[in-house]
Amino acid sequence: MKVILCGACGRMGRNVAQLCSERGVTVTAGVDVAPAPMPFPVYPDFSDIREEADVVIDFSPASSVRERLDFCKARKIGIVIAGTAFSDEDEALIRAAADVIPVFQTGNLSVGVNLLQMLVKKAAEVLGDGFDAEIVERHHNMKKDAPSGTALMLAKSVNEGFGGTKENVYGRHGLVGARKKSEIGIHAVRGGTIVGEHEVMFAGQDEIVTLSHSARSRMVFAEGALRAAEWLTAQPAGKYDMNDLLAGVL
Repeated sequence: MKVILCGACGRMGRNVAQLCSERGVTVTAGVDVAPAPMPFPVYPDFSDIREEADVVIDFSPASSVRERLDFCKARKIGIVIAGTAFSDEDEALIRAAADVIPVFQTGNLSVGVNLLQMLVKKAAEVLGDGFDAEIVERHHNMKKDAPSGTALMLAKSVNEGFGGTKENVYGRHGLVGARKKSEIGIHAVRGGTIVGEHEVMFAGQDEIVTLSHSARSRMVFAEGALRAAEWLTAQPAGKYDMNDLLAGVL
């Protein structure tokens, strides 16, 4: 498999590049707004790329998603999108691209996190409205967005399990009154070098059920990215996520 790596010089890009080298996957080129020496050519812009590839793995910020999608559509290759904090306009562009090419988009590439997503939905279905759901996410002090895309993904699954009757509440401060049954509380912690931790708590009468995931290394996300990229190269045009990839396993 031949890969073009977007966000190649960032922390996740370097992890993916390392794993590609270990697995015999060829990174033919990289793209980064601040190109740095890598074992493959790195360009500041997609328009400079002449190398061929089977798929793009994208860990770059949301701001230039149109450029990445246009490149993939022109080359007729798929793209794995691992970024978060996309605007409504960005999401519309991604959906439109999926009519032409295979697009894999997820808020978190960890297989464990996506299993957690399934488990919290089932927990909400089983526990029902007698339990209050709260989500706490913890990340390193350099993370720019809050709450994390993964926390929002988990909240969506919890809400689906409750029948779609809940709304997200982001942190609480001051005299906010008693907690409403319609709330899913989401809380963000930032500090140190925490790679990523997510905890979903269901608090009921005299009992608490907690489901959580902790990433100890960014390599778990690199592993998921390669797994998604390899799977995507065999798919027709369409929009996919980890649920599709794991459908044959779970």
